[in-house]
Amino acid sequence: MSATDATLTVIPLSSALGARVEGLDLRQPLDGPTFAAVREAFLAHQMLCFPGQKLSADDQIRFCGYFGRADSDYKAPASILPVDERTKADYRKGVMLVTNVRKDGVPIGNLPDGDMQFHSDGAHRDSPYLATTLYGIRVPSVGGDTVFANLCTAYETLPDAMKARIEGLRVHNVYLLDATEKDEFDPDAPGMRHAVHPLVRVHPETGRKALYVNRLMSRWIEGMDRAEGEALVAELVDHSERPELIHAHKWTPGDFLIWDNRCVNHARTDFSPDEVRLLRRYTISEAA
Repeated sequence: MSATDATLTVIPLSSALGARVEGLDLRQPLDGPTFAAVREAFLAHQMLCFPGQKLSADDQIRFCGYFGRADSDYKAPASILPVDERTKADYRKGVMLVTNVRKDGVPIGNLPDGDMQFHSDGAHRDSPYLATTLYGIRVPSVGGDTVFANLCTAYETLPDAMKARIEGLRVHNVYLLDATEKDEFDPDAPGMRHAVHPLVRVHPETGRKALYVNRLMSRWIEGMDRAEGEALVAELVDHSERPELIHAHKWTPGDFLIWDNRCVNHARTDFSPDEVRLLRRYTISEAA
């Protein structure tokens, strides 16, 4: 079956964001009209789930390539690096296994255990990732959900006084590879990767404004007293995580997800260490 033979159906998942796309076998190349429909759904719903897929790594790379540049270099597990060496990791590499599977006591992938605070992939880079894809291979029976927050609605629901206050401000984002909570690393430690981005980010394709701040990486405001800036970041982070802005995805093996890092934060819920969680991640950067 080719993509032109498929009947694409887009079903919204929640009032916050997200849609389920049925009728496509992503092992097959997408023709122009089919990809145009997928892209329209992606921009409208910010996160798409394609259920029941059976994807190879090459299939996933091909799909990423429709949107931009697939970051197809493998990122080695951070567990093989001393903590003080993680600041030197190559953040241009976007392929990782997100798993708690261990071999001889050592994780075979990255971000193995526990829950993870809300973040936007690549916010610690000067050029954040356009999008992220995750393919579910093995998933726990309970927990391990991926939770998404709509940053456009987060901005749009701010009081007008706050919108005026933050217009033109820039936020420092800091991250250490494999950290799942911000308290796991010192943002002032030597060699930490910093990136400064507008607090209010205008989506380059939709024109909507997004509140570009997250709990894991965002720290303080450029040019503002440190304590005052940290307090403002904390207030905005709390606003961005209000329940009505959030959709939680419960994984089923074969689910393939793509989300827009320019306007979506995501997090992970906890799960039992006695169960296996194995997903394959490829990020997408702007085409060169």
